[in-house]
Amino acid sequence: MTDEDLSQAAKSLIAAHSDRSPIPPLTDTYPGLTVAAAYDIQLRQVAQWTAEGRVIRGHKVGLTSTVMQRQLGVDQPDYGHLFADMFHLETLPIDTSTFISPKVEPEIAFVLERPLTGPGVTVADAISAIDYVLPALEIIDSRIADWKITLADTIADNASSAGVVLGSTPAYLDRCDLRLTGCIVHQGGEVVGTGAGGAVLGSPINALVWLANTVGPLGITLDAGSVIMPGSLTAAVAVTPGQSVTATFDGIGSVTAHFAPQETA
Repeated sequence: MTDEDLSQAAKSLIAAHSDRSPIPPLTDTYPGLTVAAAYDIQLRQVAQWTAEGRVIRGHKVGLTSTVMQRQLGVDQPDYGHLFADMFHLETLPIDTSTFISPKVEPEIAFVLERPLTGPGVTVADAISAIDYVLPALEIIDSRIADWKITLADTIADNASSAGVVLGSTPAYLDRCDLRLTGCIVHQGGEVVGTGAGGAVLGSPINALVWLANTVGPLGITLDAGSVIMPGSLTAAVAVTPGQSVTATFDGIGSVTAHFAPQETA
């Protein structure tokens, strides 16, 4: 892809974000799109958004579980950026009209006490950098029409990031084994998903290590105070306007996302 192609792809995704009008898969428009080029497209959008005043508050790792890789037809993790305006409070209804085709994923969020910079970050380094964990729900959305994505498509689309809801009770690593932490997801009073922390690259901590070592060579540091979303414990759940989604994590607590009813004309 030429520099002009990369710039045009970034502009198309930015417009899709703003207008909530999905675009065809970038891999159809640009058949030679590589993972490296897709990250270039993502970072061009990040640069424009930060220039416009949006503030980065963390990062996400996506596609860390086999079930999510199978659901979206990809075979390796990816990462994206989390902005301050993506965070929603549990107590306030979320307007579904601000998304295109949203889904929800239960995750164990890390809050860092110290920065992490790769390459060379170990599991021990990651554990030492973590302040506490929170029960969390990530809202994912695709600016690619009908979720017809390849790995390169979702990377270019900021790893399909759209929103985050954090629980408000911190838990500490010495009181829980994240690999064995079970999770149950309810929507509209029904169980719609179950999973465990071990589904996330064997442990969510491994996802944090992967992230630090992947973004470090690009000059990106995971800053103290950052929220890191390491990946989903279950398959993503499609959002239904007017219904809430609750994820309950053994030994960590629960978190609920309230979605506002669809407005009628």
